[in-house]
Amino acid sequence: MAVSGRKGADFQSSISKGSAEDFDHRCEPCLAIGQQIESHGFCVDCQEHLCKSCFAYHQRLKANKHHHLVNKDNMDKHAVSKESDECTEKCQVHKKEVIKFFCPKHEALGCNDCIVLNHRACDIDYIPEKCAGIGDSAEFRELLRELDQKINGADNIIKQASNREKELDYCCDKLLKEITMFRKEINDRLDQLQKQIQIDADKKKSTDKQTVNKVLEQCTNISSDIKQLQSRLQDYKTSQQNGQLYITMKQAKSKLKSEEIKEADRSLEMTNMQYTFEQNQDLENILSRQDAFGKLKETTLSLKPWDIAVMPQDKIAVTMSDKKEILIMTTAGKLSTVRKFPVAGDCRGIAYHRGHLYTVCINPKCVFITDTQGKVQNTILLDNKRFDHPSYLLLSKDLRHICINNWYGHSVFSITLQGDISAEYKNKNFDCPLGMMMLDHGSLLVCCVGGIHRISAD
Repeated sequence: MAVSGRKGADFQSSISKGSAEDFDHRCEPCLAIGQQIESHGFCVDCQEHLCKSCFAYHQRLKANKHHHLVNKDNMDKHAVSKESDECTEKCQVHKKEVIKFFCPKHEALGCNDCIVLNHRACDIDYIPEKCAGIGDSAEFRELLRELDQKINGADNIIKQASNREKELDYCCDKLLKEITMFRKEINDRLDQLQKQIQIDADKKKSTDKQTVNKVLEQCTNISSDIKQLQSRLQDYKTSQQNGQLYITMKQAKSKLKSEEIKEADRSLEMTNMQYTFEQNQDLENILSRQDAFGKLKETTLSLKPWDIAVMPQDKIAVTMSDKKEILIMTTAGKLSTVRKFPVAGDCRGIAYHRGHLYTVCINPKCVFITDTQGKVQNTILLDNKRFDHPSYLLLSKDLRHICINNWYGHSVFSITLQGDISAEYKNKNFDCPLGMMMLDHGSLLVCCVGGIHRISAD
């Protein structure tokens, strides 16, 4: 078992001491070798707390001969406030122990006992030595950004769930009205059958609403938990409690890896049913049958078409992200499908130019350039680290650049046909950019939650 930044013998000495005693201050030279000893005095020049032995020995060294030492009663007057690398959070398993270590291999925080029992063969990070300056690190900033994205994802599901709850009410109300209208055309014998089908409808509605409400509660709690983590992160950074900041960051990273939002989305998808009442046209001849009145019919709804591109000769191209396919439809007369072809990804935004379709996808994140028959002519790969959720694209007038929105990343990118990023627009108020339009002079209009942003051509 190896501890980053410390010698093996020092680490063994540290873990052999068990829990730290309840001291106001500890001897810092002894603490560096893993010994928990109460402070007896303080060196003003070194700004270090010293135990009785270290205090007596300190001025014996030639370099320290003129250092100013004060006793324990006066040391707080001379101590300069500095960042705290001390860990105070207790271990969840060993209640009396303090969390002081992190195992990168297993991504686990732990106390002395945890490390000895479960991570002997691992390279261990000693938190007080790893957390210095962590509040100003790129890792900390990236974590805050990812937490914001997680909240946006939860909020998006909450909005979908709220809309779905209204749709459930609407569908059921429509269903009951159809039942009532149809019921007027038949005799009293159908009262019992009407009651049964209404019970079935209410039961289905109740079940789906319970699922929706559970998703609402779950995502609200997720959002609340993440906001609490954010608050703690900011508080620990402000108070320079780097040990706690390190621990909370690791806890926040664990939260980011949670599949709770995806599970909530899957649960909500299970309620994606359309309720309709199917009338029986032969009812007058079959009133004696048990199912004569009709039955409750469930229809699984496919996702709505994502985007449309206008083509020549009264044609349009429509992306169907749920089915990973593109429909070529005619607008002459009744709207109908002429042909369709598959896409090797979750297809989103689409554009047409001179016989070619440009389709942006997620999973994988790329732009497929195809002919109108679906044959791939070129694939432009997008930077996975920069693009979180590309949803729509727009071709520049000269076809030298492609504008792509980055929904969760609150930004719009301009890329070349080789996939290189040539420009990026990002703003803290640029919330979930969606549809885009390019004006004649080259500036870009972007529709966002809460308003429309205008981006200059340069």
